[in-house]
Amino acid sequence: MSQVLIERIEATIVDLPTIRPHQLAMHTMQNQTLVIIRVRCADGIEGIGEATTIGGLAYATEGPESIKCNIDQRLAPLLIGQDATNINACMLRLDKAAKGNTFAKSGLESALLDAQGKRLGLPVSELLGGRVRDGLEVAWTLASGDTAKDIEEAERMLDLRRHRLFKLKIGAGEVSRDLRHVIAIKEALGERASVRVDVNQSWEESVAIRACQVLGDNGIDLIEQPIARTNRAGQVRLNQRSPAPIMADESIESVEDAFNLAAEGAASIFALKIAKNGGPRAVLRTAQIARAAGISLYGGTMLEGAVGTLAAAHAFLTLDKLTWGTELFGPLLLTEDVVTEAPVYRDFELHVPRTPGLGLTLDEERLARFARR
Repeated sequence: MSQVLIERIEATIVDLPTIRPHQLAMHTMQNQTLVIIRVRCADGIEGIGEATTIGGLAYATEGPESIKCNIDQRLAPLLIGQDATNINACMLRLDKAAKGNTFAKSGLESALLDAQGKRLGLPVSELLGGRVRDGLEVAWTLASGDTAKDIEEAERMLDLRRHRLFKLKIGAGEVSRDLRHVIAIKEALGERASVRVDVNQSWEESVAIRACQVLGDNGIDLIEQPIARTNRAGQVRLNQRSPAPIMADESIESVEDAFNLAAEGAASIFALKIAKNGGPRAVLRTAQIARAAGISLYGGTMLEGAVGTLAAAHAFLTLDKLTWGTELFGPLLLTEDVVTEAPVYRDFELHVPRTPGLGLTLDEERLARFARR
């Protein structure tokens, strides 16, 4: 294929309303902010990508404003005039000139993949090696903090056949209360659903030792990032002692982190996130490290909208095993999105189209309406 040069790159901050506040250990989201990235190529094809963080700088070292600023001023100029069909060369150029910035890079790589898929008439999953499934089971987060409300919400999701995997965000409150809350929900749902918890690094190791034992003894299926990502030795000790498997999330901020965690035995499950690895191609490198080490996989999310969710989904479709499912429910948390057709969720799965690229089209009117001025 002859060269097709990148002509223009735009990054737009979009503030979207959500169905309810979303409580995390470190922050409560009242809405969701996306950075929508558009890469325009000389052949007239435009690729779209997304960079999204949970709670901005409360969660990660990149926020929407810094993502847009770094794309506009640093990363886009490195790509303008480059060959859009050589995604590998484009991303290596970014990695050489700019450390970190994985959220921004992920959005740019997603847009380049979307454009190439449209150019070749192939879904992004085929560019990433070929899908082995068309749907991904999707978990739902119960985050109201009210036990009765969470049980009612879970029952409704089961009745609708939308979710049967449920994650509970804990860690912001008193530990014994959090444990009672989780155990009550598991007792109410029984074997009809999988119940997991995400602590978002909130516990000290001494607290986590007992809490993980209690959770495992009461049927909780996995415990996500219970202690600080910086306490690597503690993560190893906890992984050895906990009756429920420990999943690394915040601990993985790069492919190199994944290698070190695997070598040390710090977790038995890895949460895969394209934003934290630097794109769909990069997250598959983390997946390969995990599979070689015998570590199970879970398709994570930064609560992206439709664009970021489908970019992750296309990568996850290529994995032979996703033992713990995925968490790609971000679009369901939004009351409005900026695409013409919403992703399809049915029979407990997200169904991913075989249309070229990501399979999405931007809704220009809604993009303009929700764009931050």
